[in-house]
Amino acid sequence: MTETMTTRGLTAGALGGSLLCLGLMAGLFFAFSVAVLPGLQAGDDRTFVATMQQVNVAIQNGVFGLVFIGALAFPVLAAVLLARAGHRSAAGWTAAAAGLYLVVLLLTVTVSVPLNNRLAAAGLTDPAQARQAFAGVWVRINHLRTVLTTLALGCLAPALVRGAAWMAG
Repeated sequence: MTETMTTRGLTAGALGGSLLCLGLMAGLFFAFSVAVLPGLQAGDDRTFVATMQQVNVAIQNGVFGLVFIGALAFPVLAAVLLARAGHRSAAGWTAAAAGLYLVVLLLTVTVSVPLNNRLAAAGLTDPAQARQAFAGVWVRINHLRTVLTTLALGCLAPALVRGAAWMAG
């Protein structure tokens, strides 16, 4: 296999991984925004707090971790490979996807995770207070993560179109 064929295959794989991971993350954030959170908001404080505490524990698993990090790692790799191959437009769109998702990661680490940790520490002694301290900011940040991840996913469309002919060889 020639170096160009290997590079094309690796680039196609990185773009495919980008599409898969960003799509899964956009879908997860979207599902929370339009179904999970509205459903929980309709319930009582104890149910809301207990459920979010359990979700925050359950989501800490290897599969989620791989997709969560893959949604940044794959676009970065694809952007580098596309840039090295001289496909600047496709590389730019892919880098934009990575940049948008990097903002999502930063929001998650600096806002969502600390809120999750405070909610866990609150226990269920005063669920109304715990919910009030958590829900407003967390819900808004999740909506923002939904928009940013969806935009990142959208950036892959022009990258795929611009790189498709080259990758097909």
